[in-house]
Amino acid sequence: MAPAMDRSLFEELPPPQRLALSYAPSVARRPTLALLVLDARLGAALRQRGEPVLAQMRLAWWRDMLRSPVSAWPGGEAVLGLLRTWREPDTLISLVDGWEALLGEMLDEAAINGFASGRAQAFAQLARELGCDPRPAESSARLWALGDLAANLSDPVERSAAIAAADLQPRCGLPRSLRPLSVLAGLAHRSLEQGGTPLVSGPGALLRAVRLGITGR
Repeated sequence: MAPAMDRSLFEELPPPQRLALSYAPSVARRPTLALLVLDARLGAALRQRGEPVLAQMRLAWWRDMLRSPVSAWPGGEAVLGLLRTWREPDTLISLVDGWEALLGEMLDEAAINGFASGRAQAFAQLARELGCDPRPAESSARLWALGDLAANLSDPVERSAAIAAADLQPRCGLPRSLRPLSVLAGLAHRSLEQGGTPLVSGPGALLRAVRLGITGR
């Protein structure tokens, strides 16, 4: 895939993900970009909540693609193009399921944990694709999912529920190939401690992102 296409996909990402991806080593950049853009597109589908049938159809399309053999994927879809290099892209169906959990009328504990679990399993697979232990990636991705969710909830009760679901205990570090996830989890930790503030808010967040991006801690 041409670098220009990679840049186009990069521009689809929300600011925290763009910031985090800038610290990815070259070997991990494209697999991580693929996962982050897939996640962003699934989130965009949910913004059609006023049209739940349309949102369900978009999620179902991604689920069908990921369930199908790579040889059956249509050409010209940039995210699928990047995912062709994954050994087990079908495992990312968990991410679709996680986003779908947020489509219900109530954002209850089950929905919150379903979303967090979906992101966690997806990043555990990214770790496997990069030859890393999936367990630290899974717990870090869960933390990011809950921090990101809390920061984007306007209802104080729902936000409190997302914060309550997070484990803010110290966790083991991630390898350099998963440095973007270190950045996102660190920003989410800070956000959750502050009651669900935006992940990138003020110089403190940027300083933490730089420190995590450089050292992983």
